[in-house]
Amino acid sequence: MLEVDGSAGEGGGQVLRTCLTLSVALGRPFRITGIRAGRPRPGLQPQHLAAVRAAAAVGAAHVEGDRLGSSWLLFEPGGHVPGEHRFEIGSAGSACLVAQTVLPALARGSAPSRIRVTGGTHNRAAPPYEFLAQTFLPLVSRLGPRVTSRLERHGFEPAGGGAITVDVQPAAALGGLDLGERGRITRRRARAVVAGLSEAVAERELAVVAARLGWTDEELTIETVEADCPGNVLLLEIGSAAVTEVVTGFGRRSKPAEAVARDAVVLAQRYLDAEVPVGGHLADQLLVPLALADGGRFVCPPPTAHFVTNLDVVRRFLDVEVSLVALASQRVRVEVRRRQGSWG
Repeated sequence: MLEVDGSAGEGGGQVLRTCLTLSVALGRPFRITGIRAGRPRPGLQPQHLAAVRAAAAVGAAHVEGDRLGSSWLLFEPGGHVPGEHRFEIGSAGSACLVAQTVLPALARGSAPSRIRVTGGTHNRAAPPYEFLAQTFLPLVSRLGPRVTSRLERHGFEPAGGGAITVDVQPAAALGGLDLGERGRITRRRARAVVAGLSEAVAERELAVVAARLGWTDEELTIETVEADCPGNVLLLEIGSAAVTEVVTGFGRRSKPAEAVARDAVVLAQRYLDAEVPVGGHLADQLLVPLALADGGRFVCPPPTAHFVTNLDVVRRFLDVEVSLVALASQRVRVEVRRRQGSWG
């Protein structure tokens, strides 16, 4: 039984989700204590509990401690259960993060699967749906499985009520991935999405993007959508031969549209100036699929505390060699090599 301290490192929910992902994929039981001890509201919250129950369903697991507020969890997987699964978070918690929790196991399943998750699709504490669909899933598909997704309904904070569906055609084995160079930028698009708000909010955001990044009118789009509560998200999509990076700005009542856009523009410009294929958030999320596959390498900005914490969890479950090599201009090359069979 692997014992995990959930308060170590960054101490957030990703420690738990990575444990769940690797436990189901590898069939390895674990016990975690101090769940989310570093957060203002520690313990299992609705989105974390949804991830636990999703992993339990896909992994046919025996679970103890799966209740709201719990600071510990015992998780003993019994196998993989492909097919159709539906998971409800019951809040604006991230539907994307719940889907990502069970995806690696289904990617190596014995039959196709479809998962539908209802909850938040665009919230500040998680990657938006567009990051999942345009950035993360295409790279997972390059490892071997065929993974596609649909956004059925937007879900903003605080109501949630959004829905996504992910279809997985599994692969017998997972290959490697090489993201050493970004190459030239081939596509740029800014999308200002509003639900229950005036389009003037979107217009003000896009005006900042045009002025500060020099993007043309053809690259700027306003989208009005339906949702259970008002919401706004600004999505800056930067495509290259290697990857599509999605930079996000989330609107909220106390923050002017111009400030939302300025923050997003700063992040987009930072990514462009770094000349790396893999942004900071993607670097963290690539660790698990590469560790379970034939490995790979990518170049990214200096690792965050979130990355370091996630890497520590991966090393607890898998005998992999992960090296970080400092390059010029504040860039780092991450190489993942497995020392023995990835799947136990």
